[in-house]
Parts: sequence; structure tokens; C-alpha cells
Amino acid sequence: MSNKQSIFGRIAQLAKANINALIDQAEDPQLMIDQLVRDFTSNIADAESAIAQTIGNLRLLEDDHRADVAAAEDWGRKALAASTQADKYRAAGNTVDADKFDALAKVALTRQLGSEKEAKDAEPSIASQTESVEKLKAGLASMKEKLSQLKTKRDNLVARAKTAEAQGQVQDALKNINVLDPSSDLGRFEDKIRREEARVRGQEELNASSLDSQFESLDDLGELTEVEARLAALKSGSSAAPVTPAVTSGE
Repeated sequence: MSNKQSIFGRIAQLAKANINALIDQAEDPQLMIDQLVRDFTSNIADAESAIAQTIGNLRLLEDDHRADVAAAEDWGRKALAASTQADKYRAAGNTVDADKFDALAKVALTRQLGSEKEAKDAEPSIASQTESVEKLKAGLASMKEKLSQLKTKRDNLVARAKTAEAQGQVQDALKNINVLDPSSDLGRFEDKIRREEARVRGQEELNASSLDSQFESLDDLGELTEVEARLAALKSGSSAAPVTPAVTSGE
């Protein structure tokens, strides 16, 4: 198999390739897509060169065919001109020149037949190569379209990978925030303050209770002092009733 045939075979193979299936089966889709992009790009470049050469060969065949058709027409005109001249000489009784121009007409007709045969023989090859070129162009267009799809898939895959990576970083950051949640520290600080406030209230209550106790002790002491005074009065024979100072008039 020639190099050109192998290139055309790769064109057909790659044009028919199920890209999605290849990607789905790959362990690392991004690496697979990158490799496919390189393969398609390389084979497209080879295919374009080979197809250009094939088209060039076809155009040469078409040029030769047009030349053969033109030559056949030209030889036909020459044959007619020679035959016409031969008829003129023959009508004039000049058979020698008439035979000479009839011979030239036969030569021209022979050349015309040769050119027509060459043109006709080339037509199947031209038709076949024209069909091949159209198929190759279609295959090349399909490869380019798939290459565009591959690049789009690769770009989307890279974007998705970056998005997933960013989302992972966000989740990791959130995880760290949950572990070291500043709000939980504030909550503990608030609990500490509340406990301190409660302690202060307790201390205030305690202090107030102690102060009340002191005043109650003073009241008790007053009562005891009054009892002692009355007891002393009883012992001295004084009235048990408390002595009320006489109120003097203003007279």
C-alpha cells in the first residue's frame, strides 16, 4: 500500500471514528482528547497534501482531455479542408492533386480518430478520480468538523475540571471554616461573659445578703439593750414601764 493510499485509509477511518465512544472508554478523557486532537491535526495536514496532489493529477487529466477534444475538432476541420480542396482539383480534372489532398484528408481523419479515442479513454478515469476527489473532500471536511468538536470537548472538559477544582477548594475552605468556626469562638466568648455576669449578680446578691444581716444584727442589739435596761430598772425597784420624759408646757 502506497503512502497516499494509507493516508486515504486513515481519512476514512478517522472520519468514521466514534469520538464519544473513544472518550467514554478512556481512563483519562482529557489525555485521550489531546491525543485525538494531535492525531486528527497531523492526519488532516497529510490528507490535505495528498488530496491536493490528487486534485492536481485530475486537473492534468482534464487538461489532456480538453486538448484531445480540441485536437480532434482541429483534425476534423483539417480533414474537411483537405477533402474540399481535393474535390476542387478533381472537378478541374487534376486527379494528381486531388488524390494528394484526399490522402491528406485521410491522415487528418486518422489523427482525429486517435484524439477522439484518447479523449474517450480518459473519460472513465476522469469520472472515477472526480468521484474519489469529492469523497476525499467530504472525508476531509468530516475530519475537520470532528477536530472542531474535539477541541470544543477538550475546552469544555478543561473548564469543567477547573470548575470542579475551584469547587473543591471552596469546599475545603468551608470545611476549614467549620473546623475553626469564628462564630463558635464568639459563642464561647459570649458564654464566658454570661458566666461572669452571673457571677457578678451572685456576688451582688451575696453582698446584699451580708448587709441585711448586719442591719438585722443591729436591730437585735437594740432590742437586747432595751431588755437589759428594763431588767436593771426592775432590780432597782423602778417601774417596769419605760420612763417617758415629762412634757413641759410652754408656760
